[in-house]
Parts: sequence; C-alpha cells; structure tokens
Amino acid sequence: MYYKSTRDSSIKVTSAEAVIKGLSEEGGLFIPESLPEITAEEIDLMGEMSYPERAFLILRKFFTDFTDDELKSAVESAYGENFSVPNATVLSKLYPDCYVLELFHGPTCAFKDMALQLLPYLMTVSAKKVEAVKDRHIAILTATSGDTGKAALEGFKNVSGTSIAVFYPDEGVSEMQKRQMITQEGENVYVCSVKGNFDDCQNAVKEIFTDPELAARLAEKNMLFSSANSINWGRLAPQIVYYISMYASLLFEGEIKKGEKINICVPTGNFGNILAAYYAKEMGLPVNKLICASNTNNILTDFIKTGVYDRNREFHVTVSPSMDILISSNLERLIYQYHLSEQECSSLKGWFTALKDKGRYEVNDRVKEKLTADFYAGWCGEEKTKAVIKGIFDDYSYLMDPHTAVAYGVYAEYREETGDKIKTVIAATASPYKFCAAVYDALGKTPDADEFKTAEDLEKLTNTEMPEPLAKTRGLPVRFTDCTEKDGLKRVVSEMLKV
Repeated sequence: MYYKSTRDSSIKVTSAEAVIKGLSEEGGLFIPESLPEITAEEIDLMGEMSYPERAFLILRKFFTDFTDDELKSAVESAYGENFSVPNATVLSKLYPDCYVLELFHGPTCAFKDMALQLLPYLMTVSAKKVEAVKDRHIAILTATSGDTGKAALEGFKNVSGTSIAVFYPDEGVSEMQKRQMITQEGENVYVCSVKGNFDDCQNAVKEIFTDPELAARLAEKNMLFSSANSINWGRLAPQIVYYISMYASLLFEGEIKKGEKINICVPTGNFGNILAAYYAKEMGLPVNKLICASNTNNILTDFIKTGVYDRNREFHVTVSPSMDILISSNLERLIYQYHLSEQECSSLKGWFTALKDKGRYEVNDRVKEKLTADFYAGWCGEEKTKAVIKGIFDDYSYLMDPHTAVAYGVYAEYREETGDKIKTVIAATASPYKFCAAVYDALGKTPDADEFKTAEDLEKLTNTEMPEPLAKTRGLPVRFTDCTEKDGLKRVVSEMLKV
C-alpha cells in the first residue's frame, strides 16, 4: 500500500516514509491510496483475540512494507503492562443501548496513549527502512491542546535517535494536564508554553515543518523533522483499531448481532478521533451514524450542517480544553476522501488556501451531501456539560470527564431529535481526574486551590480513585517553565536543536 498527499496526488510514498515525514513537503497530509477492507469474518475472529492481536490484524493492512515480525513486536510492546487494564480499553454499558468506550487506561490517562504508545515503535522501524533518513536524528515537534503533549512525551522519552519538543497554550490546558507535561522525565524531551491558543501552536509547528531554510540547516546536522500529532498517519492509523476492536467485543459478548449497525459518538476538536471512526466505517465496519460532538467552539458543528468553515469567530476557553480548537487539521483528509477527480482535488487546495488567507471556505454541494449522510453534528455548552457530568453520576454512578460529557450531551440531543435508538458507543477520551476541578465543580462542590486536594475530595465524594500515573506527579519536580510568543517557536526550536 502506498500513500499520497492531499495536496499533490502525484506524490506516492510507503507507509514508512509517511510515518517519518509526518507532513508532505507542500503541506499536505498523507492518506492511503485506497482503504483496505475489514470483513465480517475477520471481525468475528477478533472476538477471542487480545488487543495486540487485533491491532496486528488491522494494521498489517496499512503497513504493508513492515514484516509481520516487526509489526507484531511493535503492537506487543505498545499494548502491554503500560496499560492498567488487560486489553488496553474498557467497554462499559451505561444502559441497554448506550455504551462508553474507555480509552484512557494508558500511562497518561488519555485516549492519545492508544496511538502514541505505538508510534515510537512504528517510527524507529520506519527510520531503518527509509534509505534517505537512515542514521539521522529525528526531531519531533508536537502542538497540543492538552493530552497529545503528555502522551507524546511519554511515548518518546529516551527513545534512541529522537528528541521531542511539545508546545501547549499557556492558558489553554487544565492544571493536571500542565503538571503532567512540565514534570516530564526523559533526557530527550522539551516542553514550552505559548502565549496563544492551540491553533497558534499548531500553525506555528506546521510552518516550521514546511520551512525550507530550517530544513536545510537540519540536514547539515544530520537531522529531520517529524510529528506526533494526528497529522502523522502513524498517529491516526492506530486509532482505527479501537473502533473495530470495540465492535468485535460487542459482538463477542452478545450485545449486538453480526452485521448490526451501531452509532459512534466522538468528542472532537482536531477531527482525528472521529476521522478514525469514519475510516473504520469505510473499511466495512457496520456504522449507521457518526455523531460529531463539539463544545462551545462549535466550528465543526456549523461546517457539517452548512458546508461553510469559518474560523472568524470568538475563541472560547472551556472546561473541555482539548477541544478548544478552531482549525481542525484532519478535516482535510476527510474532504479529500470525498473527492474522486484530480480537478476536484485542485479545488480542495483552493479551499485551504482561502482558510489560511481569509479564514473561511465553503465546500461544494457534493461534499455537503456526503457530510450530512455520514455525520450528525451538535455542540454542548458549558452549563449543559456540567449538568451531564452530574446527571450521569447521579443516575448511573458513572463519572465522566468534561469531553466525554460533551459527547453524551450531543448524543442525547441526537436521540431526542431523531428518535434513533440504535445502539450507540460514546468514546470516553480522558480520565475525569485530569480535569478534577471542573468535575468536582459540576457535582456542586467548590474545588480547592490545590489540585491534589480537590482530587482527594473527588475520590471521597464519588468513591472512585485517582489513577496512579496522575497521583505520582504530585511528588515530581517541575522541569520546564519556558514560555514564548506564538511567533517565537522557530527561534525556540532552532536553539533547542542548536541549528
């Protein structure tokens, strides 16, 4: 299987090259030339498989230039004792036709671990396969709205031949997310806050990736850039696995019948997590509707409903900070997927040029029709998000983080609006203890100024337990205090890498 760029279909690379490059030279994202099929028989067979075995079966369809031994070693190393549950994820039944897919049982307590525990293995194997980058140092740059940063740092810490720098919005992450990053251990890691929002971080990192002068300076030092954001196909592909795995578990446990369609509801900001669900659907997973849940920064809701993407709007800092995004990078992959001719692909370039220059574009009628056929979109405001957290805990003794609560709020709206009672799985993206002040407040209590005191109070109130990876950060020394203006990232990266 080969991969092409969303902005230049003449580019064709192997999966190893796509993983190493992260982003195509002209700024496009890599996508498979065609999506492989997952058959009903394969899904049935997965029922008795472990998570690594399921991951191997699915990912070998995408990483065809990897040997079976290389891929097996990668998935077995990625999904082992570093997760606190036997098979990496937990599928909880909230009530008869609503399930919660818990993706936060990895070492950083967020769904990003599902991909970022695997990406370093994919990247180190890829580096040995791509002749042009053999023996070169890989400098990984990552923008984060909270969870990707810590998961990437944890995945790449002390990985030979790599270094990683993470940039996060100074006022745009929770205290626990911030603490996880600034106390990160590892000799090859660097963390810096940015005076701006996530979009500022993401745009600056993308500009660095496509800066020819900086690339030349790196080459002189035998280095190259790569990414751990979901713009990297090696980050996105592993996310497809857990949706197919989830369906296999539902089938194996007798919750659904073979071929029965389900809905999948995903809280999303950068569109990567729900795009992985879309790819699973296109591969053959029986999915009825993909429910795209946004917070007050509801740009995706408006886009899916109208076909107009307009980031010229107020940016909101919310209790679900990982979704505080106005430029959803992975949307480019979806729109490209909806295009079939080279002529139409050129219009896509025009749309994203317009987004950069004017902050707005509008897709054609064909794309609009496909959007509304595949997706339902809604958003959940701050007060409703808090009400969901309290309501779900009161009714089911289930504690949700704010992002998962946004998803449930939108699902409830979808169900009421459409009357659709098809079994639905909600992606739970983070431990509630990563946002314990917001969760404690939603339960009607006043958080303490000390995040860890609030966590203790939340434990007593809900009879739940703070995950050990979060609890242990209390005793860790702060290592990173740097902060830069949004136009200072190039200077910071140059100084960090000494180029």
